[in-house]
Amino acid sequence: MTSPSTHTLVLAAARNNADWCAAVSRSHGLPGAFGEAVWTSSDRTPPYYPDAVTLHPGAVPADFLPRIDTASPGCSVKDSFAALELTPDGFTELFSAQWIHRPAGVPVPATPRLRAEPVRSAGTLEAWQAAWHGEGEAPDVFRPALLADATVLVLAVHQGEALVGGAVLNSGAGLVGLSNLFATDDADEAEVRSCVLRAAAGHFPGLPVVGYEHGGALAAALDSGFSAIGPLRIWLHGG
Repeated sequence: MTSPSTHTLVLAAARNNADWCAAVSRSHGLPGAFGEAVWTSSDRTPPYYPDAVTLHPGAVPADFLPRIDTASPGCSVKDSFAALELTPDGFTELFSAQWIHRPAGVPVPATPRLRAEPVRSAGTLEAWQAAWHGEGEAPDVFRPALLADATVLVLAVHQGEALVGGAVLNSGAGLVGLSNLFATDDADEAEVRSCVLRAAAGHFPGLPVVGYEHGGALAAALDSGFSAIGPLRIWLHGG
């Protein structure tokens, strides 16, 4: 059984993540809308970002299906509590994951070879996005308007002058959300994660860090001091 404190954490993590999805959508000129049980965007969201995020385990399909575009390809729903069955509505489960939480004040290993710096310019963001994506042309996800959002901090991790990793931090719901963590082939992902966590503690002192992961990335997060606090699912519409 989920304890009340864990349940509260998952609710806050879902809201924090919805805030981040909303920020990405706003940077593309898509306003989105928050309701009591769900955040939705009536227009197709940027690549990798959902059209709906549930904010309460009691959310039902009627709370969001009329408000999202299931007619064009790519529509997805973040089922923040793994509580929905959307197969009858034409969705398939893309993957499942775990919300993760790291309390404030937990020590983070030093990373003397690395430094984390905020991304401040459009040109630097373009280079960051290319490194985040890896080979091939990066999709249009992270736009310069994000850099003006006071709740968002895009971090570039450097070793010397080389960009070797990065992540996004967003504040909201009394937490810091950690997403889009990456390390290049020349970097140690555990060191990059530690560098980002130290930056989070510096920029947002006293706030816990949350996010979600699955597979090998989940194991790595747990090794770095995170705890798994609850499941979620991502659903993709087949149309």
